Amino acid sequence: MPDGAIGEHPGRGRTGRPPLTDERRAEIRLDIARAAVELFVDQGVAATTGDQIARAVGVSGRTLWRYFPSKESCVSPLFAAGIDAIAAALRAWPADGLLEDALERASLSVEDPLAKPQPPRVRTLLRLTRTEPGLRAVWLQAHDEAEPAFARALADRTGLVAVDLRSEIQAAMLNAALRAAVEHYAWRTDEEEPDPATARSELAATIRSALIVAAKGIS
Repeated sequence: MPDGAIGEHPGRGRTGRPPLTDERRAEIRLDIARAAVELFVDQGVAATTGDQIARAVGVSGRTLWRYFPSKESCVSPLFAAGIDAIAAALRAWPADGLLEDALERASLSVEDPLAKPQPPRVRTLLRLTRTEPGLRAVWLQAHDEAEPAFARALADRTGLVAVDLRSEIQAAMLNAALRAAVEHYAWRTDEEEPDPATARSELAATIRSALIVAAKGIS
């Protein structure tokens, strides 16, 4: 019987594997993302196959391709986790608070989706987006999908029923500043990987600086 298929037996009704919950599907996607990052960083994108990623997680290649259309897209849950954290921080941003404070707290408190079971190597992954077209496309697609999420969060914060032009422009500016900050941090020339706590603190400081520049606008 094919992987995941459900058989029927006379008098006994439908049998087979129970359907996966949304939480379990999310866990599998995140496990695949972790494995893909480790393999991409260790041996390069070109040398990594979808079957290798699947074996590292303990799933079939068929299962992996049900979740992701390409090996590069396997890392998309990692980028999505950051976007979700930022959107949540925007919704929780107090009216009398600074945006850079809200996002800095979010970047320091959000659980690193790569922290278990391997040490985080997000910075090295982001460096690969500079030279690997497939990863670059996934990274830019994540930011393209982030913009409406940011706009909706900003509209919610101000009590708007629908997203307006102001929210869309603010979201576009925020999105560009965040992407520039993360890339600036990741593409620095030093090769030594900082420990996770230091890396998170350095990234938060870079994001804060970028948001301050964006808030001042062009003069």
